[in-house]
Amino acid sequence: MLAPTPPMGWNSWDCYGTTVTEAEVLANARVLRDRLLPHGWDTVVVDIAWYDPTARSHGYNADAPVELDAFGRQLPAPGRFPSSAGGAGFRPLADAVHAMGLRFGVHIMRGIPRRAFELDLPVLGTSWTARDVADRDHVCVWNPDNYGLNHDHPGAQAWYDAQVAQFADWGVDFIKADDMQAPYYHREIAAYAAAISRSGRPMVLSLSPGTHLSTRHVEHLRANAQMWRVSDDLWDRWEDVHAQFARLARWAPLQRPGGWADADMLPLGRIGLRAERGEPRDSRLTWDEQRTLLTLWCMARSPLMLGADLPSTDEATLGLLTVPAVGEVVRGSTDGAEVVREPVDDAELIVWAARAAEGDRAYAALFWTGTSARTVRVPLASVLGSGAGARSWSLTDLWAGTRDATPDGHRIAGDAIEAAVPAHGVRWLAIDPL
Repeated sequence: MLAPTPPMGWNSWDCYGTTVTEAEVLANARVLRDRLLPHGWDTVVVDIAWYDPTARSHGYNADAPVELDAFGRQLPAPGRFPSSAGGAGFRPLADAVHAMGLRFGVHIMRGIPRRAFELDLPVLGTSWTARDVADRDHVCVWNPDNYGLNHDHPGAQAWYDAQVAQFADWGVDFIKADDMQAPYYHREIAAYAAAISRSGRPMVLSLSPGTHLSTRHVEHLRANAQMWRVSDDLWDRWEDVHAQFARLARWAPLQRPGGWADADMLPLGRIGLRAERGEPRDSRLTWDEQRTLLTLWCMARSPLMLGADLPSTDEATLGLLTVPAVGEVVRGSTDGAEVVREPVDDAELIVWAARAAEGDRAYAALFWTGTSARTVRVPLASVLGSGAGARSWSLTDLWAGTRDATPDGHRIAGDAIEAAVPAHGVRWLAIDPL
């Protein structure tokens, strides 16, 4: 099975947008290897426009002179990825990432490059050309690189087969396929999954974006992909994080090994160096908001993909990412679900519960969305079930010791958990029987 637990790793988008270089990928991979790999973070993904030699910050280039091979397949821009020169593609970079004990991934857009259409390049292994298989009526509304593919024509599948075969030859382990779900392209997704199967190399397929994604697609998603976004791009704003509570409450009960609803990347640490949005900055989320984000993603078992420039990210953030509970819960918990959502004044008390895959340990996350700290009371039965009162329990604060954490504000009082929760914050607890 591919992705038996939610994938964890690093992606270049939040920091570099369309402009990441080979040197930057390798620098981030080295930090991932040295600091985060022991905690489960093992995948390096080169995001969009790696084939555009004119890529720039804050947007995309219309009519870009993208690098293509003789069959219209994208190649890394050699000015940014010098090891790709001479037709080597991403094989040298993938080899370097693999040598660090990591997995290598790439981003790709739905469809066929417009430049391949303009040059009328052949589709590998067929008598057709790009003009035969392109669909000019179904193009991405926010990115100008590609035309769609006409899946009533057999050459469309042949195009994807050839593209993915090249990825397999390069040693790619992870494909982030974009413009697949908004609107939802059933045939496109199935065609891409078929191409991966035909390539002979196991590669995780991650689908984006997730704007208004319906849970009605879940069986089709599980049959064809291992990850699927459930929102538009998420940035370092509280309103973006808050919106994920409702989405993850819908999707968490549907999480299964091999198929994971994805709440999007983690805008933590040093981001925005040459990104789509904003200037260079440390994450604008407060420390409590950052713990809220990570806790929610873990309790819902979302994949965890970092967007920071890891070499310039501060030690406190790296410490947050390596707290043992992060890997413990996202990889080793079950039955994560929202169990309480109560309006209180102009805010909400939201409680999530989960249990360890083995043993009697349970997890509780008490979230408070208000703008001032509050002490909350949650019945143990809401977290542990109706038999909770028949046993005695201990509480462990899972964020204790991280920057600005207040680990002493919780206790069991009678049949309930009482906890002081900061503004936009969380009290994340392990609950063990005595």
